[in-house]
Amino acid sequence: MARGLRSLLRSLALRCPRCGARGVTRRWVTVSPVCPGCRLRLDRGEPDYWIGALMLNLIAAELLLAGGILVTLVLTWPDPPWDALLWGGIPILVVFPIVTYPVTKLLWLAFDLNVRPPTPRDFAPGQETGAPESAP
Repeated sequence: MARGLRSLLRSLALRCPRCGARGVTRRWVTVSPVCPGCRLRLDRGEPDYWIGALMLNLIAAELLLAGGILVTLVLTWPDPPWDALLWGGIPILVVFPIVTYPVTKLLWLAFDLNVRPPTPRDFAPGQETGAPESAP
């Protein structure tokens, strides 16, 4: 349980969920192929690995929108600002997924590492077992 929580917190800080190394993102939407610390393949060597991260990202955006609409409806009932809800919801559904995309990629990786621990083939050549877990 503690290891899973630690890997999720590392992901939120844009670090490797396994070892906590920095530098796992290259550009805003690009995750490095290999962790610079433990040499873990961050895409786990599978085609279309990040589809789960996309799903997680879109679900989070939709939940944020639904929560915002619910709070607005409760606070302004019986005369909710329908136009403001419509025009305010569009930027949420566009901007939120872009801003949180690298975080959701690493959260997806952390979830996957907790469900499916890494094997020697999950590491880049030259280091079969990876570095042991280090500080957060």
